[in-house]
Amino acid sequence: MKAIFLTLIGITAIVTSSAEPIRVACVGDSITFGAGIRDRQNKSYPAQLSVMLGDSHVVKNFGNSGSTLLKKGDKPYWKQREFAAAVAFEPHVVIIKLGTNDTKPQNWKHGSDFASDYKDMITTFRSLKSKPQVYVCLPVPVFKTRWGITDKIINENVIPATKAIAKQTGAKLIDLNTPLKGKAALVPDSVHPNAGGARIMAETIAQILKADKTSQ
Repeated sequence: MKAIFLTLIGITAIVTSSAEPIRVACVGDSITFGAGIRDRQNKSYPAQLSVMLGDSHVVKNFGNSGSTLLKKGDKPYWKQREFAAAVAFEPHVVIIKLGTNDTKPQNWKHGSDFASDYKDMITTFRSLKSKPQVYVCLPVPVFKTRWGITDKIINENVIPATKAIAKQTGAKLIDLNTPLKGKAALVPDSVHPNAGGARIMAETIAQILKADKTSQ
């Protein structure tokens, strides 16, 4: 009887240890990349999210600085190697945090394409064999217009559009704007959160992912 019990424990241990980790792709621009963060390899939001989620998840940073969601933008994420790498990663979870660079004048003149381009990106990831759950993020606040990036367009255009896209596609919505409202000290250059701001982003995302996993 004891031998059977020990055998069952061994089998359970093998099954548990061989469970496939949940692959999480963090898709985005310089904010996802961790631009301006000292030791971004460990302090960007994806890096901090990885620690929070633990060994059951493999979190990859696919951020590309300056990228737009708009296909006609001055640096479309679609054309960057990080996009191809994110697709090849066959993620189980995709977190899209784009839209900030789209507010630049040369990009937002194509703003009428924002919703359709966003839906195309969601569809692209959903068509993968891994059938990932896609989350779309509201951009973090911009505290001062820099490099053509403006909070006005984020609030009046990008945020309402992203909310509508989430509703229309069934993608999960993550609000990264509200948690950083009024916290300019955590966004030193007015656009890019520092390590503390990235921690708040990671905590917000981790809380939602964990809640969704629990409800499954």
